[in-house]
Amino acid sequence: MATLEKEARPRKTAETPIETFLNKVEIFKNLPRETAHVIDKRIRKMYFKKGEQIMSEFEKGEGVFFVQSGVVKLTKQDEKGNEMIVCIKKKGDIFAESCLFNDETNYPATGIMLQAGEIYFLHTEELEQELMASPEMAVHMIRYMSGQLREFTSIMRDIALLDVYAKTIKTIERLAEKFGKSKCNEVLIELPLTVQEFASLIGTSRESVSRVFSKLRKEGLIDIKSKKIIILDWCKFCQSKLKDV
Repeated sequence: MATLEKEARPRKTAETPIETFLNKVEIFKNLPRETAHVIDKRIRKMYFKKGEQIMSEFEKGEGVFFVQSGVVKLTKQDEKGNEMIVCIKKKGDIFAESCLFNDETNYPATGIMLQAGEIYFLHTEELEQELMASPEMAVHMIRYMSGQLREFTSIMRDIALLDVYAKTIKTIERLAEKFGKSKCNEVLIELPLTVQEFASLIGTSRESVSRVFSKLRKEGLIDIKSKKIIILDWCKFCQSKLKDV
């Protein structure tokens, strides 16, 4: 009995590590393979140690950055040299995207590694070309930037209107949602922050944050080990947002 030969099927070429990563980044989701391959060739990979500077708010913006691993803090500096952390970025996040379609602007903030890791860089001109060629990618970028603007507006509102206790609670909650690892009703925020860095994040003094942390510890809401915040009871912690100081 004659055997039928199976038709040869074209083999799928394996994704490169960068292509796999791009598929997890919001603006690059569901990209055509050809486009992802082009971006793959243009991306520059850079490794930074903890504390190293990626870019400065005093430098001309030349590209957009993507966090492949590690954690990045974005800071702004006032005339006296005081630093404020405006946001923290983790794997899959984008930063300095405001440099797109704007030839004469500096980077929006200074980027410094909170945890060592790999950062991908794509020149603005090259990303702009892809955005103009791909309406779907452009829409993803607009949605991403819109979401970032809403989040930033919400943070600025809290910093301006809430007292230190309420700001601390809200910020711990945001960090838990972004960096938290749950075990039963306990949440470990896997992001080591000094008290000074936390204070910079909410725009207040180190002493004020220390007093609130002490109060939260006495209330049995949090603990701090190796600079990491542990929410001891998530339900109880969420209810504390409704309390008066």
